[in-house]
Amino acid sequence: MKTSNLHYELPKGFIATSPVSPRSSAKMLVVDNGEFRHATVDGLLAELHGDELIVFNETAVLPARIQGRKKGTGGRIEGLFLEQDEEGNWLMMLKSNGKLPVGSELEIGDGITLRVKSRNEEVWCCSCSDLSDPSKVLGSVGGTPLPPYILAARKGQVVEDEVDRLAYQTVYADTSQCRSVAAPTAGLHFDDALLDAIDSKGIERAAVTLHVGIGTFRPIETESVEEHRMHIEHWSVEAPVLQRIAAAKESGRPIVAIGTTTVRTLESLPEPDSWPSCGTLSGSTSLLISPPYD
Repeated sequence: MKTSNLHYELPKGFIATSPVSPRSSAKMLVVDNGEFRHATVDGLLAELHGDELIVFNETAVLPARIQGRKKGTGGRIEGLFLEQDEEGNWLMMLKSNGKLPVGSELEIGDGITLRVKSRNEEVWCCSCSDLSDPSKVLGSVGGTPLPPYILAARKGQVVEDEVDRLAYQTVYADTSQCRSVAAPTAGLHFDDALLDAIDSKGIERAAVTLHVGIGTFRPIETESVEEHRMHIEHWSVEAPVLQRIAAAKESGRPIVAIGTTTVRTLESLPEPDSWPSCGTLSGSTSLLISPPYD
């Protein structure tokens, strides 16, 4: 598939700079037997029969956005924490007004510094002066990693990070799994009222986990979609959830995945006969779904 076939115009005025309230009043496009209808997310129940298994991605978003200054020169730097490697280094995307040679020290707040160790394409490897878990460090010095196009659409409008941090998190996120650098976007449109309505209708729901990584920010720059190199993301599914998925498949019940990250997790699972009966099944995926994927 040619990448050019996917181009479309998105008027800048259509980019939301803050979420609608309530969340479930967001617009929803319904594709029904080839016909298109406009609805809202709170109308989801009207599209379901009641025997579905709805699957959510319960990963939580890190306050991964970093702002600081170069030690010595005071030059501004900003970046995005991606993950911690096996040696405890921070892997990051960084941007500065000048060069960042190996050995540069970056002050990111509260006496915490990063030291640049190496660079591999757009990913920088840094050591952090605070050896605590990155989620703890970022909780005090990090900001909400809103997509750049949202920040640009705000045109300098100032929004308190506490507001963004709450808005850019699904209401069902498991805060003990705070490893994503972007939200699983479709899930942002669910609120407690809609979840209660789903439960009241007796519709079963389950949760899987896929931590959203750098791939969500990487544009497709190849001529064909198939040539694009996807970044690896990590997923995990608890055994009881696997059992519920298997039961739904065996009985022919529909499985409704909320968002592309959930789809990617489900489609990355191995064959059911290898699923464990207890514990957790986990892995990583570089799956790219495009036509003619079945």
